[in-house]
Amino acid sequence: MSVENPAERYLRSDRMPHIWCPGCGIGTTVNCFTRAIDESGIPMDRLAVVSGIGCTGRVAGYMHVDSFHTTHGRAIPFATGLKLAAPDMKVVVYSGDGDLFAIGGNHFIHAARRNLDMTVICVNNLTYGMTGGQLTPTTPEEAIASTSPYGNFEHPFNLPYLAESCGAVYVARWTTYHVTQMKKAMKEALLKKGFSFVEVISPCPTLYGRRNRLGDSLDEMKTYKTRSVIKNGADTKEVDLGMTGSIVVGKFVDRERATYQDAMEAFYSRKLGNRYVRASQ
Repeated sequence: MSVENPAERYLRSDRMPHIWCPGCGIGTTVNCFTRAIDESGIPMDRLAVVSGIGCTGRVAGYMHVDSFHTTHGRAIPFATGLKLAAPDMKVVVYSGDGDLFAIGGNHFIHAARRNLDMTVICVNNLTYGMTGGQLTPTTPEEAIASTSPYGNFEHPFNLPYLAESCGAVYVARWTTYHVTQMKKAMKEALLKKGFSFVEVISPCPTLYGRRNRLGDSLDEMKTYKTRSVIKNGADTKEVDLGMTGSIVVGKFVDRERATYQDAMEAFYSRKLGNRYVRASQ
């Protein structure tokens, strides 16, 4: 008797095998994501996954839900339009550090500021994995990349701090070693009303790991195990990533504030009164 993997019903099996390299952590995040969907109880026909360009950007094409593989850096604007047009949909943006925080950084900032009701999952492999291993806004100082062959001298973004300071109501970070915690964080983010953000530190053994002599993906997972320190509620100012030192993981932010749509409806109700109520119905 064959037993179905619980992740299968959420995946487009006809598009397998996937394009990710052996040892890439993106598949691990997708496995956790499917289980988070399953436990959240969100109906598949009320869930949409939007992603941009890059290795992680291929996730949308493998999910057996409404999905959009958009232009580079523009996943959040597409997701914004989708959410405002269909407010009862659960909208998830699933993309990489380069797509979300380089060309797409401006969109992330303002979506968090507005507290748009969506979940953003960032698979942070610290590099542009699909286009040649270039420097990204999250590449640690001193790391080798194709565009920094002698080492990176630019200070990288601290993504949890960026998300919190811009207004996100839920912020968490885990690594691909922490599969149980990652799944729980994704579930909490899916069920959270407002702009929720989950960062997942993930190995890219083909480009980032090889260039920086980190070993294979198993070696990187062992590094995550030994370097990670769980600090739920940590001050996000103190969770920078470096080539060495601790990788601080945990749930850092879980708060409440009015969403963009809530604020818009409250504003126009005050301005227009019954006229707005009738129009919105």
